[in-house]
Amino acid sequence: MLEINNLCSGYGRIPILNGVSFNVEEGEALGVLGHNGMGKTTLLKTISGEIKSTDGQIMFNGQDITNLESYKRSRLNLGYVPQGREIFPQLSVLENLKIGEVIRNDRSMIPDILEHFPVLNELLNQPGSSLSGGQQQILALARCLVTQPKLILLDEPTEGIQPSIIDEIAEKLTELRQQLNLTILLVEQNLQFIRTLVDNVLIIQNGKILTKLKSSQLQDPKTVNKYLGL
Repeated sequence: MLEINNLCSGYGRIPILNGVSFNVEEGEALGVLGHNGMGKTTLLKTISGEIKSTDGQIMFNGQDITNLESYKRSRLNLGYVPQGREIFPQLSVLENLKIGEVIRNDRSMIPDILEHFPVLNELLNQPGSSLSGGQQQILALARCLVTQPKLILLDEPTEGIQPSIIDEIAEKLTELRQQLNLTILLVEQNLQFIRTLVDNVLIIQNGKILTKLKSSQLQDPKTVNKYLGL
């Protein structure tokens, strides 16, 4: 589904990613772990097209998207839920969802997606700014799903959310992955959440992939301490 080959990117003259290579298979959920400043968010922004790569190649579903604009990547069914959610605070929940499907010309997916997130049905006319952090994260995820993505890039979806909502999001993502055959690339710091959701985990350090682990290996304190110092 996704092939990353020797990917490099950064901000101006500051390099962040230094030759990242990995694959994500169709239907796989792959996690990315690392300390702050190691390149996790930059990786997702580069794959989504928000940041341009300076070298390397991004292949998505058999197509080279390295130089495509971000909106064209979205039209190819590449979804992105950014860190901080980035919903439109002054727009209603329904308007946020409608903006998510602007790129599509077929029938609306909003009714289908609302069946998966019934909590949003009660909030459709409320502005995004009035929602709790957990509700905003659910809205950001739902807004992504109305685009009918084949691959979702998720950047720290548990940040600033209470534990009960974190468990709910993990359960819902597991369910959606199976029902919609989603492929997921997840950046996350919450070890319990990432263990629950993904099959394998990449450890990123100084803009490079240090190693790949099975999610079950994160249950071993020695392994976690070795690669993450936790």
